[in-house]
This record gives sequence, C-alpha cells and structure tokens, in this order.
Amino acid sequence: MAVMVNNKDAKNSMDTSKYVRYTSEQVEALERVYSECPKPSSLRRQQLIRECPMLSNIEPKQIKVWFQNRRCREKQRKEASRLQTVNRKLTAMNKLLMEENDRLQKQVSQLVYENGYMRQQLQNASVAATDTSCESVVSSGQHQHNPTPQHPPRDASPAGLLSIAEETLAEFLSKAKGAAVDWVQMPGMKPGPDSIGIVAISNTCNGVAARACGLVGLDPTKVAEILKERPSWLRDCRCLDVLTAFPTGNGGTIELLYMQTYAATTLASARDFWTLRYTTVLEDGSLVVCERSLSGTQGGPSIPPVQHFVRAEMLPSGYLIQPCEGGGSIIRIVDHMDLEPWSVPEVLRPLYESSTVLAQKMTIAALRRLRQIAQEATGEVVFGWGRQPAVLRTFSQRLSRGFNEAVNGFTDDGWSLMGSDGVEDVTIAINSSPNKHFGSQVNASNGLTTLGGGILCAKASMLLQNVPPALLVRFLREHRSEWADSNIDAYSAAALKASPYSVPGSRAGGFSGSQVILPLAHTVEHEEFLEVIKLEGHGLTQEEAVLSRDMFLLQLCSGIDENAAGACAELVFAPIDESFADDAPLLPSGFRIIPLESRTDGSGGPNRTLDLASALEVGSAGTRTSGDSGANSNLRSVLTIAFQFTYESHLRENVAAMARQYVRTVVASVQRVAMALAPSRLSSHVGPRPPPGTPEALTLARWICQSYRLHIGVDLFRADCDASESVLKLLWHHSDAIMCCSVKSLPVFTFANQAGLDMLETTLVALQDISLDKILDENGRKSFFTDYGQIIQQGYAYLPAGICLSSMGRPASYDRAIAWKVLNDEDSTHCIVFMFVNWSFM
Repeated sequence: MAVMVNNKDAKNSMDTSKYVRYTSEQVEALERVYSECPKPSSLRRQQLIRECPMLSNIEPKQIKVWFQNRRCREKQRKEASRLQTVNRKLTAMNKLLMEENDRLQKQVSQLVYENGYMRQQLQNASVAATDTSCESVVSSGQHQHNPTPQHPPRDASPAGLLSIAEETLAEFLSKAKGAAVDWVQMPGMKPGPDSIGIVAISNTCNGVAARACGLVGLDPTKVAEILKERPSWLRDCRCLDVLTAFPTGNGGTIELLYMQTYAATTLASARDFWTLRYTTVLEDGSLVVCERSLSGTQGGPSIPPVQHFVRAEMLPSGYLIQPCEGGGSIIRIVDHMDLEPWSVPEVLRPLYESSTVLAQKMTIAALRRLRQIAQEATGEVVFGWGRQPAVLRTFSQRLSRGFNEAVNGFTDDGWSLMGSDGVEDVTIAINSSPNKHFGSQVNASNGLTTLGGGILCAKASMLLQNVPPALLVRFLREHRSEWADSNIDAYSAAALKASPYSVPGSRAGGFSGSQVILPLAHTVEHEEFLEVIKLEGHGLTQEEAVLSRDMFLLQLCSGIDENAAGACAELVFAPIDESFADDAPLLPSGFRIIPLESRTDGSGGPNRTLDLASALEVGSAGTRTSGDSGANSNLRSVLTIAFQFTYESHLRENVAAMARQYVRTVVASVQRVAMALAPSRLSSHVGPRPPPGTPEALTLARWICQSYRLHIGVDLFRADCDASESVLKLLWHHSDAIMCCSVKSLPVFTFANQAGLDMLETTLVALQDISLDKILDENGRKSFFTDYGQIIQQGYAYLPAGICLSSMGRPASYDRAIAWKVLNDEDSTHCIVFMFVNWSFM
C-alpha cells in the first residue's frame, strides 16, 4: 500500500510525486486500529504512532490520509456488493417478467384464435340454418367429442400413492408455469426489484386460486424446509400432522398429512384437509413440493370427518423452487382450494369465494416469511430490546394463535359454552383447564397455575358497513382510550400476579388512559408490528396495590395498509409484567376485521382518520356531500371481538357478567367510531365543526388569519382570504401544524388543523384533554413562558427549534415555531395560536 507524501515543510527534501509504501506489519497494525475505530481522532493517531515504533517514520497527516482511504474503500466495497445484489435481483426479476410476458403473449394468441374460431362457427351456423346438411355437422361434432378420461382405480399402496403424486406434480407444474388456469394480476401488486413478487389470482376456476413468483435470498433446500413447516408462517394453521411418510424410487418423498385451520370469525366453522404431499427434484435441478387432497375421486386412503370441522379440498398446489445464479432461489407458489362456501352464512360467502383473500392469507404470507428470514440472516433487520428475531417471531405467533383459539373455542382444548343472559349478542366460553390451554406457556412461577378456576372468553361478531378495516384498526390502536376501560385492563394485568384480586366495579381509581407505544419489531414491508404498550397512570386503590404504577401490553397490529386488497386487519394484545420474559404466559384479546369485498376505489387516505370532530360529537348529524356517500357504499366487513379473562371458581358468574357487559360496551364504542370513520360522515369540502364552547369554525379561521396579518404584517395564506369557507379549507390543509391554545394559567388546546392533529396523534374530541406543558419539552416550556409576556403585549413571538411530544409519547421535531395572539371582533384576546414549521416525527 502506498500513500503520496504531501508535506509542505519537507517539499525541498522530498519529491511530492513519490509514494510512501507501507510494510505488511504497518498495514496490519493500522487494520487492527481500524477494526476498533474507523475514524480515530488526532490524539488517537498520535498515540498510535507512539505505541507502534514501526509507524514512527510515518507522519500523522499520512496516517490520517490512510484512514480516509480505508473508509473510502470500505464504502466502495459495500456499495459494489449492494449493486451486485440489486443486479442479481433485477436479472432474476427480469427473467420472471419475461416468462410472464411470454405466457401472456400465448394467452393473447389463444384468445385471438378462439375469437376467430367462434366467428367462423357463428357464420357456419347461419349458413347451416338453411342447409339440410346441418345434421351431418352435428353428428360430426358429436363424433369428435372426447369423453372425460377415467382414472384407473388406485389404492393406498405405495404404487397407487405414487400414481396420485405424479398426476399431482403434472397438474401443479401446469399451473405454476401459467397454463391450466387463467391468471390475472392481483390489484395493487406491482412487480419490481423491491416488491414481494409477481402475484396473480383467478376468479374463473373451480374454487379459489392464487399464484406468485418471487426471488428470495435462501437456497432451495432452506426454502422448502420453511414452507413445509406451515404452522410457523400460516397464522390460520392450527396443526399439521404427518401421518405417513415413505421414499419413492425416484428419490422423492410422499407424505400423508392432516391439517386443521382456524375459522376467521365466530360465525363459521373451521376447516380441515386430508392431503398427499410429494417432494421431488426435477431434471433441471428444481425442487418441487406439491400437494392435493385425497378424496373418493382420486382414490387412495381416506379418514372420517372430524366433529366441528368442515372438510375442504386442496386442488393441486405447491412450490416450484429453482436455484438462482449468484445465490438465492426463484420460487413459484400456487395455492388452489375449494373452501366449501356453502357451509357458511350467505353474508360470509365472499370471504370463502375470494381468490384475493386466499392470496393475502397464504400465498403472499409465504413469500413474506421467506423474505423476512432472508433479511434477518443478513443482519438487515434491526430489532428492539435486544431480542433475537426468533424470539420475537414466537411472540407474534403466540399472540395470533391465542386469539384464534379464543375465537374458535375448540372442545378438545377444554372450551365449553356458558348459558346466555337471554340476549345472544355475546357468547361466553369457559376453559377450566388452563394448563391444557396454555400448554408449554405455563410454569410453576406464574399466577395462572395458582387459579382455582380457569379462563373465560367473551366474544362477538358484527357486520360493518362502509368503513375500511385498516382505518378502523389504526384508530383503535392509536386511541385506546376511546374504547378501553382502564379498570378492566388492570383486572387483566392482575392475572399475572400471585396475589388474589377481585372483580372490578366502578371505582375512582384506575389508569389515566395515556399510552406510549414502544416498538419491538416489524416485518420487512411494515404490514405487521410487534410493540409494547405502556399505560401510564396512578394504578388502583391503595388496598389493591398488586399492580405497579404502569401497566404493559404486548400488542400485535397488522393489516393497516389501506391499499392491500383483501387484507385482514388485526389488533391483538395481552398483558405482560415488567420482566417481559421469553416464556411469559400470554392471554390474548383483540379485534379482527375482514373485508367481504375487495376495495376498488382509492378514496379515503390515511389522513382521514383524525378528522372526526363533527362525527364523534354526541348528537351530531355530521356534514354530507353529494359526492362522498357512494364512494365506499358497498364496502362491507365482518368484525370479530374476543376478550379473555381469568377467574376463580367462586367468582365465575361475576366475571362472566362483567365480561359480557364489557364486550357490549366495546361493541358500542367500535360502532360509534366506525360511524365516524365512514366516508359518508366526512366531507372534503367543509372543515370540521369545532368542539362545544368555541366559536364556529369559519369565524375562528377568519380571526386566525386576520390576527396573523395584523401582528406579523403578511398574509398567512397566498390565496384570497375574503371567502371564509376557503380560509377554513386552507387552514385545515396547511402543511404546518397550527393549534389554538386557551389563555389560562394552564393552557389547553381547543382547535388544531389536520397537520396539528397528526403531530399530536389525537382527534379534535380528545384535543381538549391535552395541555400545552405536556407536549413541550423543558427547553420549549422555558422559551414559551419567557416569551409569554411578549406574545400578550406585542402580539406575537418567534420560538426556536425544538421537540414536541405527541399524545402517545412520540417525539416530533420542528424547525421553528410562531406564536401569535388571536383577537375576536371586539379586539379581545380569544386564544393563542402556535404554528410549528417543518415538523416531523423523529
């Protein structure tokens, strides 16, 4: 390694065009320091020269240049590696797109041929209508009809099962390569180097079908191993048992599987499958895992129906995995099923007849799991709280599985139904064997094993109209105080303690309702979040001091992307203690919202969530416009709620009554929020109605605009401010956060525009519960109280850059803030307005 000498003091004795060559020992010493500190300070470089005699003939400036060059080479190496990875992905994606393009070209050619053939047939039919030779044409057509081929009888012998396996392989490969089924691109899934893959669905085949092609950074054997372990990535899979397995003569493996899947709601039965799975390697080196149901038509062994399950059929499906040049695999996935929609209520049949729903729940879920594991292996995914990725994945699976168990309430898990109170809206199920229900979760150290009773689940399902599931779940996640009861949360948390506790009633104590979201992990595409919710408050009464001051929930949130067609939205949570052990017992509760029809319009962006002032006011009719009532009028979804509680035997009836009433209260709250979020209740033309006690929104907007011009000398907006309605619209959609604050000893917010509500992560209804001192940091509070007199006397003040805290505890930075006094028509001080310029979450 050589470095050019660039020392002005020595230029007479040394030619600057020469290089200094480092010895291998010198390079080794410098590399050791670089591995510890890539950017050492001047003092560290001087210390290095003193500690290493071999570097004594090197100038400190030359050492500095060496480290600069070394960092530059490292950066170039990483960039070159990244570009090579991107190039491999683009090459593989280009290959997939070319194959897909060829398939579509063939499909177009076939359609053109069939169109021409049909035209010719119509012309021949019109001629044959007057021709006596039509009889011969018909007989000729009948003669050319090919009868349906009959499969030879097959039994449960290895030879018979191999015959079924080879037939399954041929049908699967035909579907995987684009033939046999008419595939159309799934809405919202655009192929590209950063996309999950190319996803297609079919609505013309028997049952429901989805197909995906993608590139993953794992070798084919690892891919097959992950996908075969279906319960680890398919959240709806309850169990997968391999009943029989034997090798075939061609090096493959045949397995007979029995699989059970959960029902998504309380209104339908669960499904089970009896299938044959065939794993083999093709001549080109591709690995294939294909599967199909065994039934009377295919022959082979059979098993009797299982109580409480509807036997569904898996048509030839599977995975075609090809090794990719340069590493990784190209994978093609086909899922094709008949879910027996006749067995569910008519309102739920779209859920079982939608290929889009199958693609989201199974096909895309498989690709996402592969991509997640590949990125975890490369260290690209960062997780919080020092937890290993496998541990966090286990937490997510346990939350989802526990919620599914609560919704389904299988008798073999120990669940049984309790009698109702005469109203069938809420179902109560009890499990008097918590050890059986929790399985390996339960150990002798937690309080669940000390119970003399068991677990109680209150659940309900309801139909929602005209509200996007993602929008509703996002609101429930961000505004827990709108629907949750702090005393019930405290009761649930008490189950983790060994001390006894009582059924909550109406009491003055409880948590304050403020929550802080502490992120733990998220999937690569941010479609699922694992987080800890910290509920802050003063706890319960002193005699019930079994709880700490703060309460914690482990929460799983998924499906909050409104553009994901057919995606299910979930919010599942379970109380945890402060230790947050890896084997902590979880008792999940939560919400699941499933769309019954795919969304086809693009209205209703995420910013609509927080504009709820008029719709959430009690007795308000809201404001409607002629154009928004039909935007999502056909959007229907089914909401399933399940809340689990522990109980002691002598308190079972009390806990059941409490749980039943609580679920009814939650249902009423969710209905109220859903009505507020419905597009027909929102208007994009008129601003929100202000909370009670403030002037009308139009008047307040005019006062804000006039006062800004009066004090600062310029207009707040560049538009004409004469029309009050346009002023309000400009104020509401202004990019900077604008908030009105009362003039009191403890200022509270009374109004905010959309950006202000986004920054505070609240609604206009909850805005009045937030005081100014809660959102400003220490420097912001000092600056405000210092300049408060100037604002009152001079009318305005400029505040320096700082940090605010949202209602959920998230820090948001801003470049600067302007505060000015708002005068009403009588020139009296009405409020103070803050405008936070260029704010963003940190």
